[in-house]
Amino acid sequence: MTNKPVLLVIAHGSRDPRHAATVHALVRRVRATRPDVRVETGFLDFNVPSVQGVLESLAVQGVRDVVALPLLLTRAFHAKADIPAVLADAPPQLRIHQADVLGPSPLLVAALERRLYEAGLTPADKSSTGVVLASAGSTDPEAIAVIADIAREWRHTGWCAVRPAFASAGSPAGFPRTQDAVRELRALGCSRVAVSPYVLAPGFLPDRIARGAAEADVLADVLGPAPEVARVLLQRYEAARRPLPAAVSA
Repeated sequence: MTNKPVLLVIAHGSRDPRHAATVHALVRRVRATRPDVRVETGFLDFNVPSVQGVLESLAVQGVRDVVALPLLLTRAFHAKADIPAVLADAPPQLRIHQADVLGPSPLLVAALERRLYEAGLTPADKSSTGVVLASAGSTDPEAIAVIADIAREWRHTGWCAVRPAFASAGSPAGFPRTQDAVRELRALGCSRVAVSPYVLAPGFLPDRIARGAAEADVLADVLGPAPEVARVLLQRYEAARRPLPAAVSA
């Protein structure tokens, strides 16, 4: 039996069945990559099993060490409030370390490019293609700054231009909607425009991004179970488990 902490992937959940299916596909990839690590999935809302239910089950099974990993791209409300509140109600015999969110990471940018190339672009198209980095959106200043930084840094890798956009109507002024960013890149003179969803799984807001991409030349898929995303999950797991006694070599 492995003495490594259990990796609990915490997803938001959605009424859209594509969301849970995508989360489970990503978890399967993580398991295939690291068969020595036990990986479980819990949802905050809408889907089962719940995070609390998984934690209680692990405690009953005698598990002691858990790395709880938020399946989130930025540190916003869910990472700062919802997930810590759920973990605070975990069975007391569990030692839980909350891992960091997935982003930002160069591996996620690599996954974004993978999805653009799968949608028909090639590396030779970069200099003539403007990219809309379309995220779900947030009112959290830290999350907003991260998205802006990713767009700025990604632009330096050779794209004609990269513009951040938010799908959520509650996002702050100053960040365009997807369709507005597409038009902005057209006006800038980019020969083609691609929309790159910076989201993990399908759902309501990703569908809004897709509708906003109607005038774009290319719409990439969500990040989903891209191998780069699985690698980021495992990086975050390894970073979080190091302080745990079960991870210390004898």
